[in-house]
Amino acid sequence: MCPVTDPTPHAAPTPAARPDPLRLIPPPSRHPLTPVLLGLMFLSLIPALILAFQRVGYEQAQKTAALVMDYPALVAQAKRYGQDPQALLDRYKALGVNGVALYEDVIGSLEQRGAIYIRAGSDLTAENPGLGLKPGSVYMRSLEPGVAEALPAQYTIPTRTVTVKGQQWIEWPTDPRFLPAGPDQSLLARLKSQNLTLVYRPYADDAVKNVGANWPDVPFIAFTGDEVIGARTPELLAQVSERMGKRIPAIIESNPQRGLDDLVAAHGGARMFALNPSWQNRLAPLDVASKYNLAARERGMRLMYLRPYPTINETEDMLRRTSELLRASGVRVTQPQITYFEPSTLLRALSIVGPLAALLLLGLSFPLRRLGLAAAGLSLLVAFGMNKFSPFAGAALVAAVTFPALGMVLRRSRVSDWFVATGLSLMGVLFVSALGATHDSTLGLDPFRGVGLTLVLPLALVAASFLPRQDLRKTAHDLYSTPIRLGDIAVMGLGLAVFALVFLRRGNTTSGASVSDTEADIRRGLQDSIIRPRFKEMAAHPIGLIGLSGVLPGYFSALLVLGGVVGQASILNTFSHFHTPLLISAARAFIGLGVGLVAGLVLIQVIKLALRLWNTYGRPPAQGAEVRA
Repeated sequence: MCPVTDPTPHAAPTPAARPDPLRLIPPPSRHPLTPVLLGLMFLSLIPALILAFQRVGYEQAQKTAALVMDYPALVAQAKRYGQDPQALLDRYKALGVNGVALYEDVIGSLEQRGAIYIRAGSDLTAENPGLGLKPGSVYMRSLEPGVAEALPAQYTIPTRTVTVKGQQWIEWPTDPRFLPAGPDQSLLARLKSQNLTLVYRPYADDAVKNVGANWPDVPFIAFTGDEVIGARTPELLAQVSERMGKRIPAIIESNPQRGLDDLVAAHGGARMFALNPSWQNRLAPLDVASKYNLAARERGMRLMYLRPYPTINETEDMLRRTSELLRASGVRVTQPQITYFEPSTLLRALSIVGPLAALLLLGLSFPLRRLGLAAAGLSLLVAFGMNKFSPFAGAALVAAVTFPALGMVLRRSRVSDWFVATGLSLMGVLFVSALGATHDSTLGLDPFRGVGLTLVLPLALVAASFLPRQDLRKTAHDLYSTPIRLGDIAVMGLGLAVFALVFLRRGNTTSGASVSDTEADIRRGLQDSIIRPRFKEMAAHPIGLIGLSGVLPGYFSALLVLGGVVGQASILNTFSHFHTPLLISAARAFIGLGVGLVAGLVLIQVIKLALRLWNTYGRPPAQGAEVRA
């Protein structure tokens, strides 16, 4: 039989279409060790859960704060309005103030109270020539018996006693008005009798012989300036530490003080929040109240250092609103009893296994396994290197960069995979807390190292897992040869700009980008009523869901999946602020997840409808198509 041939001439063969590396996401590999590594992660989760429960119990017992008014500022306001300082303090006490901050007196304060009399040497010499007085010196005598005579023994400055017209004067070679002179004992006794929480603020001066000898018996000491007394001299710092006794040093927010770490190590510390007076006066009283509430509720501040506004009415509005917000937040205004979180070293050691197993699983799940293991090894080295090879801090950073990426590396083909990724991120939260929450980190003294890395590295790991299972040189050639359209450049540029904004807006402080007035108002309203979720999470979670749905064509889905990784990374980033109570961070994360999930599911349907309208609008229905109502 003759073979059957097709009489129709064949078209010329066309070359096989090359896959576009920008448009394809290869499926992950499933390694035989995956069940074993997952089992190790879940076993290691048990000690991490125990530590989380212990931390929550500790933090719930710490929900107290003192509203401490700057007493000299209060006195200045009272005098400006012709009021008695005690009467004004009573008004503020009725609005919630339960403490005052009292500065150490200087010799000039004794002069102002009429305890001593000070004359310039030039004046005294002009009035009494021929007595050997020195015009460049300063002379002091007592108005209250014995006050001036007792001062020279407190300082290293050489003095001498001279007699002028039968009066004894103390000759000082320099003006002594600014020398620290101890507390105003009568004022201190009066304030103590009112059961106020007292914060004493001593001054530093090298001329003082016996530092701390006259410090009053108060619960808290807040040092002034950028360093504690004795910070530059180990022997003097040891003396200051001894004189602290049972007093607790204040850890002033955003004002690191040299030498404070040594005192906190020996005596513990109380976190104190204060606003710069010039900044406070630019804010409305309700804004200031919101910041104090946020500090007490979400940042572990125990001492709220208050300064009055220029007017009494503004000050009362601020105090009234602050007290209302603290009550609503469950923070009791009372003298704080300071205790410290001391996690079990054994439980922390057992918790290290989880992040290490997760990192190994991440590397083994890359389509290019060697690349995955290299990326995992480099991540491990960077994490431990940034933390000076501290095992617990290094493992905490490993958890923070691994778990946000792990879910999107293991599974990324459908919307339901978002729940897997989120579950793994929340597992990572427990490891970050177990390994990173310590005595110092919960006080804000030992911040989490690598916060920026927690946003960048998960993104890089997931992006690297997109590389196809082929020679990297071929992938690089394909990428180079892929035609790029103007729209591609615009989309990628927009993505980079959004990520740059997210990175600059990380953390609690303003960095490279600030918030708008409208966003600030929205934030204040949210944080006063609920635990404010992070805006980046509420935006990134819907983006990730849309990417996993595959509803958008081409490489858009891949880019959106990477956007979803930012949301997962932000969850871990939220929990890396260990001075924030664990339940507060959890509430913030779950509110963001809930809002993001609902928004994402709605947006998927909206995009489907929009694409259907785009593709069919203005076109006649296909012949034979059934028309449905």
